[in-house]
Amino acid sequence: MDSFFRPRYNVSDMTQTPENWKDSPRTLSPEDLARMAPVTQARLTRHVFVCTGASCAVNESQQTLEAFWEVLRDRGLLYGKRGSFEGSVMVTTCGSIGFCGIGPAVLIYPDGTWYYGVKPADVPQIVDDHLLNNRPVKRLLGYRLPVR
Repeated sequence: MDSFFRPRYNVSDMTQTPENWKDSPRTLSPEDLARMAPVTQARLTRHVFVCTGASCAVNESQQTLEAFWEVLRDRGLLYGKRGSFEGSVMVTTCGSIGFCGIGPAVLIYPDGTWYYGVKPADVPQIVDDHLLNNRPVKRLLGYRLPVR
């Protein structure tokens, strides 16, 4: 088995169950939280959401999602089992983010940038310009959260 499929914690050590933290998950100690949810210890800088809902799926959003995984993994940036637990960018599938008629849609946090019509060929530019150099790709830009 490849090392990136091995859990970073021992499941048998997970003594907290949902009924143990009925008041709030915040009752977990920092050590338990780190053991039970290793992502809390990640050095993430961005979180990319790729819509794979019905409207985006008919526009081949799965291929766009896979392109993000491939490009980010090849550059050592992808966090998680498809990449590395040292990666700094997490990629998550999601349902609608409000651009159903113009997908595939991609949402990037923490800066709150929505892209539309994102094809696999667009992914390297989003990674290079936006994720690495903080320059949104204007030709795909649908909306940005106002800066406060």
